[in-house]
Amino acid sequence: MFDKAAGIPIKGVSINWDKIDRKSYLREIEAIKDLDYLPFKNNITVFVGENGSGKSTMLEAIAVKYGFNPEGGTKNYSFSTYDSHSELCDAIVLSRGFNKPGWGYFLRAESFYNVASAEEEYSRYGGIPQHFHEHSHGEGFLQLVQSNFRGHGLYLLDEPEAALSPQRQLTLLLEIVNCAKEDSQFIMVTHSPILLGIPGAEILSFDDGSIHPIEYEETESYRITKMFVENREQLLKRMFSE
Repeated sequence: MFDKAAGIPIKGVSINWDKIDRKSYLREIEAIKDLDYLPFKNNITVFVGENGSGKSTMLEAIAVKYGFNPEGGTKNYSFSTYDSHSELCDAIVLSRGFNKPGWGYFLRAESFYNVASAEEEYSRYGGIPQHFHEHSHGEGFLQLVQSNFRGHGLYLLDEPEAALSPQRQLTLLLEIVNCAKEDSQFIMVTHSPILLGIPGAEILSFDDGSIHPIEYEETESYRITKMFVENREQLLKRMFSE
């Protein structure tokens, strides 16, 4: 459905390990420590895996290397609340496609408040104020998406489901699919079984010691959610009895 690898802005990622300190924790992350080259085969790629498996670390490095602010926003955002990004961004090598995006956004759930505050400050100097802080967390989050997602763009999303109800996650899924149809590229980290179900997306697992393609039904997010929904009483009874 979204096999457009030739025209996407980021075709792949490699790491120059000579730029990583010998004692860096990055060399202990199983999924990336032996990474040679990670290709992106279509314009929706989803990173999935257990906490600490390196998903967000990789996404953040890609975003910073491409020119986005580490805490999120467009490439025009320049602020720092807390400098937490790793040195991986300095060692990342991006393989770029011929299609240069006309717009882009790095969306991080954990630093959305900081981005919303920066937007308030920037709007004083021009543009249309979004007033994200005047909405609930989820409403502001979705407003940001709907006001910034457009065709021919590059969007890096780190756990966007964090602020959204299941219904709003479906709304986000539709926004992503519609943008992808208009030649936008998405690289997303998520634990949401809803967002993982985006038709045609390539799912890359960071579990089991390497980054590798995985089917939707093989993801832990899907399997555990399915098991809980279908066997809730038995599962909880067994858990509480242990």
